[in-house]
Amino acid sequence: MSEYTTGELAKIAGVSVRTLQYYDKKELLIPSKIQTGGKRIYTAEDLNKLKLILLLKNLGLTLKSIAEIIDSPNSTKVLNLLLDQQEKALKDNLKTTKEQLKLVENIKRDLPMMSQTSLQSIDDIDKIMENKKALRKVHFKMLFIGIIIDIIEIAALLWGIFKGQWMPFVFAIVLVILLAGYLSYFYYDNTNYICPNCNFEFKPKFWEVILKPHNSRARKLRCPNCHQENYCVEIYDEKQTIKTNK
Repeated sequence: MSEYTTGELAKIAGVSVRTLQYYDKKELLIPSKIQTGGKRIYTAEDLNKLKLILLLKNLGLTLKSIAEIIDSPNSTKVLNLLLDQQEKALKDNLKTTKEQLKLVENIKRDLPMMSQTSLQSIDDIDKIMENKKALRKVHFKMLFIGIIIDIIEIAALLWGIFKGQWMPFVFAIVLVILLAGYLSYFYYDNTNYICPNCNFEFKPKFWEVILKPHNSRARKLRCPNCHQENYCVEIYDEKQTIKTNK
């Protein structure tokens, strides 16, 4: 029969000697033999028992629960009940983790690219998230009007091609120009920009917004505060909320 000292068993099982000493103290894994001088000797049966303890511990069971399983004459039934409880706890934790992950994703999505913005309270995060939500509403309205413009253009063009009547197309083009003008001003009126260099919020001139290069979240503008030209971050103009509330 194989026999192991405390150090040998610890090395085989991949645990520390202190862990085995703790299990011994808690009477969870008592060595099969204790030689003269207090030297502890473990057997292959002790090794298998240790493997069971480590397996149950990795499943999240407490040492108290593991002891109940090992000491119970109906250990399989006890294990099943404890695993049911552990499964429920893990599912609850998983639900909480998913909710936290969703919150993290929402905050990351709603945070503007403002590296110098300091957060002093939860109100700061709420304000940033509300700003991004308002900005998304602006983008959605622009997309909706843009689709209407496309429909008008295509419908008028098809009418002219198939009916040979081009006057409706002329009127449609005029309407499209008016709608495009409104759309441009609506976008300009509802957006401000933040300089990434000095964190200054400003509203540029109309033609700067229309003509300057941009990406989906920023526009290359010259900051009136630090006078540097950078890709400034687009945000919702909070004054529009004040106007609406009035």
